[in-house]
Amino acid sequence: MDDAATDAAGPATVPGPDGSLRGIGELVAAGERSVSFEFMPPRDEAGAEQLWTAISDLEPYQPTFVSVTYGAGGSTRDTTVQITGRIARETSLRALGHLTCVGHTREELVEILRSYQHAGVRNLLALRGDPKEGPTAPWTPTDGGLTYARELVELAHEVGSFSVGVAAFPEGHPSAASLDADAKVLADKARAGADFAVTQLFFRPEDYFGLLDRVARQGVELPILPGIMPITNLGSLRRMAELSGATVPPEVLARFDGLTAPADVRAVGVEVATELCEALLTGGAPGLHFYTLNRSRATLEIFEALRITA
Repeated sequence: MDDAATDAAGPATVPGPDGSLRGIGELVAAGERSVSFEFMPPRDEAGAEQLWTAISDLEPYQPTFVSVTYGAGGSTRDTTVQITGRIARETSLRALGHLTCVGHTREELVEILRSYQHAGVRNLLALRGDPKEGPTAPWTPTDGGLTYARELVELAHEVGSFSVGVAAFPEGHPSAASLDADAKVLADKARAGADFAVTQLFFRPEDYFGLLDRVARQGVELPILPGIMPITNLGSLRRMAELSGATVPPEVLARFDGLTAPADVRAVGVEVATELCEALLTGGAPGLHFYTLNRSRATLEIFEALRITA
């Protein structure tokens, strides 16, 4: 790790009591309640303005980290690295970079990891990624690439001093043979060096707590942050749920019956998300990770309901 990259890291890591640099995994494991946000690479200038407005709106809440997604097949590779690096350099926020195995050889993955290093990003979410046809399509590894997220976790530790997070699935990954098999995969990623996980979106607290129980039975300790998707558009929600393999429970959908005005849909969506957040925090979740879709309004309304202040 070169000195320039270390100097650029800025808020990506913070000193611990012994003077060492603490990554996201250590911060979450330390027991302080975590709040974090996920953004997407913008498609155009208007999208970029919307993204940076959302970042500016949410920065005062001093999140544990913010992340930027990585497009299917590496479609947003350069943009993702650029935005994540800019967050690390130009804001007070701790940046988490996404990386997937899809469409990359091992050598290309090493190059991307080094790009993150040079951008000052020391925290990584290592994902296998989904086939371009969707999460339920058969998985075919790239020639010369990796097959499992566990291998990407190991590679990240070979390349640099990253705090590595992984994905978790409260309802099980769509391709998993069973919920217990899915928990074993997550435990294997932890044994490979993952020090925290972030879940896919879900809407029933019992799904999250069931995941915690299954992972505990695997004999590993891994902080798992629940991923929260505020419902602001029912069409978008159904598409996101389909892509992630998540279920939108009938009792949740029933709360939107008869609603057509966007403001009414968002108001009920905020209520649903707030109730879920309250149940998760009461049950001992280490924090909340919000899928913002590059907008801040719904998240800020949830914060107001939860009495989370800047």
